[in-house]
Amino acid sequence: MIDKLGMYLAFPFVRYALIVGVLIALCSSLLGVTLVLKRFSFIGDGLSHVAFGAMAAAAVLNLTNEMLLVLPLTVLSAVLLLRTGRNAKIRGDAAIAMISVSALAFGYLIMNVFSTSSNLSGDVCSTLFGSTSILTLTAKEVWLCAVLSVLVVVIFVLFYNKIFAVTFDEDFAKATGTRAEMYNLLIAVVVAVIIVLAMNLVGSLLISALVIFPALSAMRLFRSFRGVTVCAAVLSVFCALLGIVVSILAGTPVGSTIVAVDAAAFAVCSLAGLVKGGVRK
Repeated sequence: MIDKLGMYLAFPFVRYALIVGVLIALCSSLLGVTLVLKRFSFIGDGLSHVAFGAMAAAAVLNLTNEMLLVLPLTVLSAVLLLRTGRNAKIRGDAAIAMISVSALAFGYLIMNVFSTSSNLSGDVCSTLFGSTSILTLTAKEVWLCAVLSVLVVVIFVLFYNKIFAVTFDEDFAKATGTRAEMYNLLIAVVVAVIIVLAMNLVGSLLISALVIFPALSAMRLFRSFRGVTVCAAVLSVFCALLGIVVSILAGTPVGSTIVAVDAAAFAVCSLAGLVKGGVRK
């Protein structure tokens, strides 16, 4: 098995998948803790559906670089979700459901009406559940992912205290002079960037799992915000690496395998949390 893995690692596309998987897992776990604590976990699910609709439009328009359309539309939707969610008539969960379903339906509709692909069902399945092959990642996509991932991590580190403040007590943060609206907007935009980066690897329907599972797993073991964040990052990177390796060796879809490993890690952490709680008693 080790020899087989070593043989695969000699190919550039395998190394690309490992690099992108680690970077996406790290970024999604950092913001995932904040989203879970703010009870806004499903913003990832909603934005992933928006990204699907944008990718469908980009495919119909035959754009050589889908990012030129997908990234701006997803970021704009993140802003709209934040603004609409503040509306007394349309609550946050309803706003996410409304934009999510509309974008998903719009994307599938235009792919059916305008697409010239001979394998429409395969294209839709690949976009929703991630590429069944890791051959799809290019060097340009890896560099773009690396640059944006570094930007996400730098933003999180620089504004860690502010993000911590608006996560736990937004009203108190406002009272102390923190511009909570601006930092909420920053969080939404960064999440939108992560969603777009993860589309090729895990697919639009599985992205929210990368955001939610590591955070929930870490919360079973730690209580402090910093402890949960660090643990979530380590767990997320480990699960991504293990999922990609298993996918390479077993020939399973990358995205689904990573999410399955994340789910298994959550089960293990939940059990460990119960044991830890019992020992303390």
